[in-house]
Amino acid sequence: MIDFIQQFNPITQALFATLFTWAVTAAGAAIVFFTRTVNMKLMDSMLGFAAGVMIAASFWSLLAPGIEMAEHMGQIPWLTAVIGFMGGGVFMRVIDKFLPHLHPGLSVDKSEGIKTSWQRSTLLVLAITLHNIPEGLAVGVAFGAVAADLPSATIGGAIALAMGIGIQNFPEGSAVSLPLRREGMSKGKSFLMGQASGLVEPIAGVLGAIFVLKMQNILPYALCFAAGAMIFVVVEELIPESQRDYRNIDLVTMTTMVGFSVMMILDVSLG
Repeated sequence: MIDFIQQFNPITQALFATLFTWAVTAAGAAIVFFTRTVNMKLMDSMLGFAAGVMIAASFWSLLAPGIEMAEHMGQIPWLTAVIGFMGGGVFMRVIDKFLPHLHPGLSVDKSEGIKTSWQRSTLLVLAITLHNIPEGLAVGVAFGAVAADLPSATIGGAIALAMGIGIQNFPEGSAVSLPLRREGMSKGKSFLMGQASGLVEPIAGVLGAIFVLKMQNILPYALCFAAGAMIFVVVEELIPESQRDYRNIDLVTMTTMVGFSVMMILDVSLG
């Protein structure tokens, strides 16, 4: 698989990888064709797993290579990491503050961002889309980094990141389609809305790859930026949503650790 992917340029690689992550989101949304509901303990566990994957990916696939690259380029590693990491968090906070969105399980009056008259379905899609922006960006930056030909950036590591993000995208698709189905929306429309939340990933992935290819001197900052953006999503969205039912906290904690372990295995073995 690695040999096949290497024959393409980094932008095409990023596109293929993020089309895969979008396809997994669509697969998660397709659950709506088989059921109206999903066991909440299972859903919380999947969200916890997703959080673990993203935490591990933020370090193993983004922060660690970014710090190593900064040192190789003669930068101050800790300063580059802090600037990039915090920049990613601030970027996501600004989007979170202004983009209208609604977290699953909440009423419309609890929507965040600029107040609008948009329908609940649109707000739910935007909430998951907010998750997917840093994920697509991270994959694009990872594949773009490979072109810099630095030891810390490998095609295997970029593939591992795409696989990890793809795996954790499954519950995100169902987190949109199933609530919409329960509210009376047709199966087909619920699916379309659920998979639409993942369409931003190929866009963000291609833009991320182009950006770092054009400006390779800021590559360490870009990797740490993507890590900060992903950690923001984990702490602000995934962990709170996975622990809404206090009875599931211990289970969610363990599935978070399992997700971290899976992503760590992928990155270490492939990277």
